[in-house]
Amino acid sequence: MTIQVSRRSLLALGAGLGATTMFGGRALARAPKLDTQPSYFYRFNLGDAQITVVSDGPLPLGPPKGTFTGASDDEIKKMLTDNFLSPDNIVLEQNSPIVNIGDKLVLFDTGMGTLKMFGSATGRQQKSMAEAGIKPEDIDAVVFTHAHVDHIGGVVDDAGRVLFPNAQFYIAQSDFDYWTDEGKMGGPMKDFIVHARKNLMPVRDRLAFYKDGQEILPGITAMAAPGHTVGHHIFMVNSGGKSLAFLGDLTHHQILLLEKPRMQFSYDTDPSQAAESRVKMLDMLAANKIPVISYHYPWPGYGHVVKTGEGFHYIPEPMVMVL
Repeated sequence: MTIQVSRRSLLALGAGLGATTMFGGRALARAPKLDTQPSYFYRFNLGDAQITVVSDGPLPLGPPKGTFTGASDDEIKKMLTDNFLSPDNIVLEQNSPIVNIGDKLVLFDTGMGTLKMFGSATGRQQKSMAEAGIKPEDIDAVVFTHAHVDHIGGVVDDAGRVLFPNAQFYIAQSDFDYWTDEGKMGGPMKDFIVHARKNLMPVRDRLAFYKDGQEILPGITAMAAPGHTVGHHIFMVNSGGKSLAFLGDLTHHQILLLEKPRMQFSYDTDPSQAAESRVKMLDMLAANKIPVISYHYPWPGYGHVVKTGEGFHYIPEPMVMVL
């Protein structure tokens, strides 16, 4: 005899018997929802070097209108929604690579630190470093791509104590001079100037000024990419025949400023110059298939850029969880 049981009758049977009866008298546990995430670091090898990316936390910019310009509101909304991103709140990451080149441990950029200009989620870098097993006193060099608040903000703590006691600090002199200029304190950049002075002046005697094309540390070379700030640089990292580029703020968004790289960004000191630097450097990186780490791309910001028509496309590198 064949018995046919419909889905409706099976559901009715389950409802009548109850979950405890159906599973042999055992009550099913109700799993609690958790509010924890994995540690905020990612580690991989590059030739003979090891790179650990640590996060300073997400940085929400709010609606794109007025921040990203050079395309219509409808175009920008479509670019975002086509990529399953919110059209109402642009959220950037803050990815800082720490490069172990054998005899030195080199940190690029230091996050927002104590400043909460973009909300409470920032200022996490020290915690991320601890999760990665890296102590601030072990950092031998801190390299700034430029002197904006979200890149130089984590040099000192609330009390003004320098958090990297053994580090040499590197920055372009043009950026240092521009963002520590007290003459700008009365203008719209006051918060940027105050925060730059708070973090850079305590290490003034430990600052080294790099120049375009200079190998500032073994295998680490500065490349001028001005416009976002007057002294903004990207950095090539070379080890054991392998290379990557740390982009800093060459491009803030993996869709908007790649698909349309000549769009402009309101935080650029010279938006037109920034767009020229962006196209020039992205052309070079794409042509040479050099992997990149971008400070503001989705975590951990490591991947490739490829040329596509008038712009570029970002391809994230798959995360490898076993070294």
